[in-house]
Amino acid sequence: MDSNAKRAHLAKITARLSGGSTPISSEAPTPANRTPSTPTDRPNHSHTPAHERKHEAKHAPRPHNEHKHETKHPPGSLNERMHTPKLTADAMLSAPSSRQFIGNTETIIAIGASTGGTQALEQVLTQVAANSPGIVIVQHMPEKFTSSFAARLNTRCKIEVREAKNNERILPGVALVAPGGKHMLIKRANNQYIVEVLDGPLVCRHRPSVDVLFRSAAAAAGKNAVGFILTGMGDDGARGMKEMFDMGSTTYAQDHASCVVFGMPKEAIDMKGVSKIIPLSQVAAAINQYGK
Repeated sequence: MDSNAKRAHLAKITARLSGGSTPISSEAPTPANRTPSTPTDRPNHSHTPAHERKHEAKHAPRPHNEHKHETKHPPGSLNERMHTPKLTADAMLSAPSSRQFIGNTETIIAIGASTGGTQALEQVLTQVAANSPGIVIVQHMPEKFTSSFAARLNTRCKIEVREAKNNERILPGVALVAPGGKHMLIKRANNQYIVEVLDGPLVCRHRPSVDVLFRSAAAAAGKNAVGFILTGMGDDGARGMKEMFDMGSTTYAQDHASCVVFGMPKEAIDMKGVSKIIPLSQVAAAINQYGK
């Protein structure tokens, strides 16, 4: 054995006796508890810009059971009125096509009002005579308020005032107020008139709708109906009043000076569906002239 071989052999023996180990090759495999970094590794989001992470989260697919339920607007709320299509009275009943023959029956009074209408109706109804024709009223008002409104008027008026019920007869000396959240229509039963109180979509963004009431008066009573459109915002009632006028009804609009808001009467006047324009102070006398 040459001198180099001897020195190598002695080094191995010395290392073994001293507890050392043979040096590890630089090509030894990676220890099992360390995972090499590869292109398929999970991305490190700490290095991803915030706006990119937000975009990925927004557009990530969701499980089918995580879709949000559609939000429904509370009935009669401003949101329901503003976020639903503006329908006409066609949604509730067909327009009268021609002036049909309607024999002589009792006169009925149909009144529509909105903004400022509660005060206007109080002023009118407290002056209406006890022998007045039957009166039907649509005042834009949320449900549960119309009952107390009618009850309060009933304590102050000579006529009886109450919230209408389905299939109730329209009688002289009685005023029926459409319930909030329901439409009220006039129907003819032989020579008598009754009211139908029905659910339905918003008409002119209202329920009850003056247009629905007036159209039903035009179709059921024709010349035996008298219409009054009082203070209010918007155009609900204008088309229905024109239909009443075309079917032979006498129609009245409150004048500009006495209105809180001249919207509804103005629209009816512009549509040429008004027989007479009068101040609020003359409405009760106009009603009383049709009494017996």
